[in-house]
Amino acid sequence: MCLVLVSLLAGSGVLMLFSYQPFSESAYLSVEYLENQFIFGRLIRSMHYFSANFLVIMVSAHMLRVFFTGGYQGRRQSNWFVGLFIFSLVLLSCFTGYLLPWDQTAFWAVTICMNMFDYVPIGSLLKGLLISDNGISEKTLQIFFTFHTTILPTLLIGFMATHFWKVRKAKGVITSGLAGKGKGEKTVMAAVQPNLLLREAVAALVLTAFIMTLSLVFDAPLDEMANSGLSPNPAKAPWYFSGFQELLLHFHPFFSVFLIPISICCILIGIPFIGDSQGGIWFISERAKTAAKTAALISVILTPGLVFFDETVIDFQKWFPDIPGILSTGFIPFVLILCLIFFHHLGMKQKFKLNSAEAFQTTAVFMITAFAILTLTCVWLRGAGMKLCFWGS
Repeated sequence: MCLVLVSLLAGSGVLMLFSYQPFSESAYLSVEYLENQFIFGRLIRSMHYFSANFLVIMVSAHMLRVFFTGGYQGRRQSNWFVGLFIFSLVLLSCFTGYLLPWDQTAFWAVTICMNMFDYVPIGSLLKGLLISDNGISEKTLQIFFTFHTTILPTLLIGFMATHFWKVRKAKGVITSGLAGKGKGEKTVMAAVQPNLLLREAVAALVLTAFIMTLSLVFDAPLDEMANSGLSPNPAKAPWYFSGFQELLLHFHPFFSVFLIPISICCILIGIPFIGDSQGGIWFISERAKTAAKTAALISVILTPGLVFFDETVIDFQKWFPDIPGILSTGFIPFVLILCLIFFHHLGMKQKFKLNSAEAFQTTAVFMITAFAILTLTCVWLRGAGMKLCFWGS
């Protein structure tokens, strides 16, 4: 499905290049011209938009499947790292393409993300390479255009080819073991299984039909032309970065846009070195499945509660007025959250008698669920002034 979506993106992207002009004066107008003057132009742009968004979801789902079935160990260990590169390239491709319509939503979403670089070591240097002294400009647009249409697609094709080659080297993909027959690892070679090939062809056709139908019913969003002097309220980052924008409302920027993302990256890199192979069995064991369901439920209840509590009750800067902001609004809540995760990890491990690998997966479910809720909160529940919309702007 990811390969099909990449193919749709490549095809629709090439067609859009016949109209698009990467200049600040004409980028927005060229998108309008594409939608209104080209035959099927609006459909092509909508297909590109929905394919990009679904690609992020599908790649994330694939990585979760690999993680929860233990398909990242042994001879597949190096392919996990290739997959991480692919995931990063997909996010970068979506992010660089987000600015190209040059409308208000895209302009200010990228502005928010660029401002986050101020809190990252050497971030100011990177920011200076991408934007001018006056902020997001034609320079930024053309750099993003170059990366989106040339550099990132080339890297993505190369890493995808490597990924598929490594699957062949590993003698196929690991199955999920849903039937529960046998504990050993099982593999499937797609290229020599006609029935599987037929199923994949049907899945590709269904996915293509779904994207096309969605594109016929809904247009890709296009706001008013970008205006650097008029910020929308609220201004939000793209949805796949909204979880970190939500964290920015609860933690000091150094923690929310640097320390926490770096910690997540380190965990993702270290995953292949944690625990033993589980041979394609979902969540390793039945008790681990039960623990994971419990952890998800706890996170669904606890995360919104903490967001609501922080929004209405806690203000560490007022509680500790003599402590620098990075300590009172960053270090203190960060340590409290770490303690919460630690005690949750220990409690679940003891309650369900989990081994180290099972306990790690259970804690991962807890954190993944929390991050998903933070993302949904920022996307759907943040209104004017980034206040929770159900109690006013």
